[in-house]
Amino acid sequence: MITFDPDALDKRVAELEQELGTPGFWDDQQHAAQVSAEHARLSKRLDRYRRLTQDYQDAQELLAMDGDMAAEIAASIAPLRQELDRLQEDALFSGEYDAGDALVTIHAGTGGTDAQDWAEMLLRMYLRWAQSRGFQSELLEASPGEEAGLKSATFAVKGENAYGILKAERGVHRLVRLSPFDQAHRRHTSFAQVIVSPLLPEDVDVEIDESDLRIDTYRASGAGGQHVNKTDSAVRITHIPTGIVVQCQNERSQSSNKQTALRILKSRLLEQEQEKREEELARERGAAQDIGFGSQIRSYVLQPYQLVKDHRTDYETGNTQGVLDGALDDFIREYLLAKAAGRVL
Repeated sequence: MITFDPDALDKRVAELEQELGTPGFWDDQQHAAQVSAEHARLSKRLDRYRRLTQDYQDAQELLAMDGDMAAEIAASIAPLRQELDRLQEDALFSGEYDAGDALVTIHAGTGGTDAQDWAEMLLRMYLRWAQSRGFQSELLEASPGEEAGLKSATFAVKGENAYGILKAERGVHRLVRLSPFDQAHRRHTSFAQVIVSPLLPEDVDVEIDESDLRIDTYRASGAGGQHVNKTDSAVRITHIPTGIVVQCQNERSQSSNKQTALRILKSRLLEQEQEKREEELARERGAAQDIGFGSQIRSYVLQPYQLVKDHRTDYETGNTQGVLDGALDDFIREYLLAKAAGRVL
């Protein structure tokens, strides 16, 4: 299992500091920016570890002086365990884009209006989770369903390790419940797909042949079919070779929506390349990795019993409302640990 190694971290920070001080370091602006960003990120992580260590030592000394304060001291150091878990989690991220921001797209799948409602529930769940983690989130696109919910939505999550963390959520999510859209109140099963890509910086170049693109414009619309404006400002881009479709309607102008949609497309294309590499590695290990739409990674059962279960790790909880309100950290951590240990792909 990969664990947090403060000595290795200290050594890496020292190496980066030495590189920062070399003559001509800033001649290559792109490389210099990457080194500076890594130095700032790792220095922050090392400072957090040192602060946690000092807080724990202070608590030990206080307990040695006054044993009657054991309960109060135990309560005061409880948050330290959560921060330590976060530091250990940090050690699991080694991918090129893991430390950066994430782009998340949710597509309603099989299940009609129920699936579109499920897509909107997932959007709410992830936005609440991001807020609880201290991440910034920005809704980039939301296409309303005919009756309720969303056909699709795309949002950005910005913060340290956002992409590395959210990769754990890639796949199909399954909901079982009594349908609020069925007059007979029968139990329905709905599906939604979550796609997670690295949110590429503006200066990262991904080559796209213009002839491979089909660009359509349409009127931006909100819930209930009401038009946000009366011009064709919304943009939909189809990448013909891969079939990837992205769209944006949140900006006021067509050119701004096109720029945002192209940035989303570049991120999706990069993610697809990474998925291909993972599939190749899986085949080399003798395992077939199914990332298709029919293989759910997690089930959320609200009827006839209450259970959320991750089918990759078998981690489960009966607190379904808590999960739908954004309590995802335990599921994510179990997956990341299992992946680091080679138990899941």
